[in-house]
Amino acid sequence: MKPYKVLTINPGSTSTKVALFQGEECLYSQTVSHEAKELEQYASMSEQLPYRRDTVLTLLKEAGIRLEEVDVFVGRGGGLIAMEGGTYGVTDLMLEHARTCANGVIHPAALGSQLAHEFAQAYGAKAMVVNPPDVDELQDLARMTGIRGVHRIIHLHALNLKETAIRHSKNVMKKPYAECRYVVCHIGGGISISAHEKGRMIDGYDIVGGEGPMAPTRCGSISVAILLDYMKMNQAGLEDVKKLCTRTGGFVNHMGISDAFELTERAKAGDRYAGLLWDSMIYQIEKCIGAMAAVLHGQVDGILLGGGMVHNQDLVKQITDACSFIAPVTAYPGEFEMEAMAAGAIRVLEGEEELKTYTGTPVWGLCLIDI
Repeated sequence: MKPYKVLTINPGSTSTKVALFQGEECLYSQTVSHEAKELEQYASMSEQLPYRRDTVLTLLKEAGIRLEEVDVFVGRGGGLIAMEGGTYGVTDLMLEHARTCANGVIHPAALGSQLAHEFAQAYGAKAMVVNPPDVDELQDLARMTGIRGVHRIIHLHALNLKETAIRHSKNVMKKPYAECRYVVCHIGGGISISAHEKGRMIDGYDIVGGEGPMAPTRCGSISVAILLDYMKMNQAGLEDVKKLCTRTGGFVNHMGISDAFELTERAKAGDRYAGLLWDSMIYQIEKCIGAMAAVLHGQVDGILLGGGMVHNQDLVKQITDACSFIAPVTAYPGEFEMEAMAAGAIRVLEGEEELKTYTGTPVWGLCLIDI
């Protein structure tokens, strides 16, 4: 049987990535850049939809891509209520929640399902999303906090984390992801660290809410009391603190830069503060890996490292030296989000996975409602 054709669409803050796959083979890949001034004219994220759609469509036509041959259009997904991992068909409810960013997180990824739907409608194909950032599979023990009525919700790099685990299971462990136990990390501009058991991410750190290690643009976990003192001394408001969690913390706050390569070059040149900052981030990553290993009761098949910073051999060596007593450490430098999106759709088309339906009901609400 001829391999399925899948077009993946991944909207970012200033770009939209597009790739065409036939089976596992990537036939075409391109990134469309968007000028900040062009995007500023739109009052809301969803208003960017026609502009991004037409820009991508023009690019694909110029490349000679025959969209009528595409079986599935897969969008990045976002803006959705907490959901289980997997591949979902794009529905009216999903589109409504994506347009309004129903979970309160405003990010261009929410345009992914909308773009996939637009193209699927125009060319008579299916539209799907695969493991969007809204995937939340925490076990009940990981959900509770010390404040009644306040429960943990996590946002992390679900797509890359799960695909790394799926591929490692198939290629290295030679058994299904659902039979493995991992600590999986995405180490890039944001850092996600998660515990995987029986095909689910049962615990992890909320990188949008300020949990986990510091990252190039994120402050990481900080004592509430210290943060309150910081707000008082610096006359900082809630929005300022939220920005520290995602955009103005980490390297940016300390050094005014977000580039890990530049930071390490400064350290090599003798900047002791830069070196301390770099080593402190890695130290915090190692602590979080240890915590996730404890979640799995020490029964860990592997510690998997993905993301752009994993190209740095010093980072990989430090983590390996500190954590290999737990389980073998394997590095997968970079990311394969586009490949992961295509692979999820193909698994559904070939009957390896079931296509899921988005309900808009928080997956975690039901387990705690009667407690």
